[in-house]
Amino acid sequence: MDNLLFFRGLFIILLGCAAYFLQPFGLDRFSPWATAAAGVLLGVGIVFFELQVRKISLKRLIGAAIGSILGIAGAYLATLILGAAFPSPAHHPTVSFVQVSLLLWMSYVGLIVGASKGDLLNLAALGGLFGGEETSRTAFKILDTSVIIDGRIADIVETGFLDGSLVIPQFVLRELQLVADSADSLKRNRGRRGLDILQRIQKVPHLHVQIIEDDFPNVREVDMKLIELARLYSCKIVTNDFNLNKVAQLHGVEVLNINELANSLKPIVLPGETMRVFILKEGKEYNQGVAYLDDGTMVVVDNAKKLISKTIDISVTSVLQTTAGKMIFGKYDERVHAAAAGAEKHERPVRKTEPQPVTNLGPEKTTIES
Repeated sequence: MDNLLFFRGLFIILLGCAAYFLQPFGLDRFSPWATAAAGVLLGVGIVFFELQVRKISLKRLIGAAIGSILGIAGAYLATLILGAAFPSPAHHPTVSFVQVSLLLWMSYVGLIVGASKGDLLNLAALGGLFGGEETSRTAFKILDTSVIIDGRIADIVETGFLDGSLVIPQFVLRELQLVADSADSLKRNRGRRGLDILQRIQKVPHLHVQIIEDDFPNVREVDMKLIELARLYSCKIVTNDFNLNKVAQLHGVEVLNINELANSLKPIVLPGETMRVFILKEGKEYNQGVAYLDDGTMVVVDNAKKLISKTIDISVTSVLQTTAGKMIFGKYDERVHAAAAGAEKHERPVRKTEPQPVTNLGPEKTTIES
């Protein structure tokens, strides 16, 4: 980034020097410093145009170029027809104005339409340089603020399941910093945890973490900025936000949801299996108890209301998959538990008791002698 600033400044200075010494466009009647200032302003305008073009994807640039060429070609044919239809010199100023207007209008329309339809181009089919760029951009994965604060992304990265480059936009870092500087202690701790997670991810050797400056000033919401950035680079968003997941899918952006990954890794439990759980609290329905597995899966147990704070064996009756996760329903059978307890008691060895020898005969002996 510093090198780019240096070259941009050097370009502006050289353009100003060239205008100072050469004084083009008949500006020699003005002061050389005024000409140099005009050259500097021209350089600033070119740099500003370059900054705006960098935000546009290669597909849109190619689409805009093709649309402009077609628009100029159409305008040229229209000017030939107008020149043949109105050869009289009396109509020359009007015809010239119409010809220039057609040229500008059709070039502008071709530029805008070509840029808007440029996303439909399949550059990967051309192979070569375009295919390589499409492949590299597809390997990008943009991190959301919520998934950074969540922290599980660091464990996933360290296992090696994510490859390519993780992209962290500057506006996500700003949002994370605002959370870390919040007056609320809970939010402040969450923000600092997110910064620690980023440092942990940057230390992973096989992964490249890149912070980019791309921003969309016209878009206020961070979620929509993430979607626009993902569409610009044709990459995926890593998040655990349910709403962002749905909105991104509506915009045609691929999402890697950490919660969906966690749900898919939960162990499969079939009806009829037996499992041991710890009843934590009372359920919503009559005579129900609620337990939780190590991965956070809720287990609803019938006939377990009186067994709170106890570890019991249950029989799985059904499994329900919801948007929030997986729920397991089971049943506690008192008769089976009683039979198992009785069998355990029956198998327990009985300790035999032997008569203890009497050692204290002192008082009785004294009585006989007396």
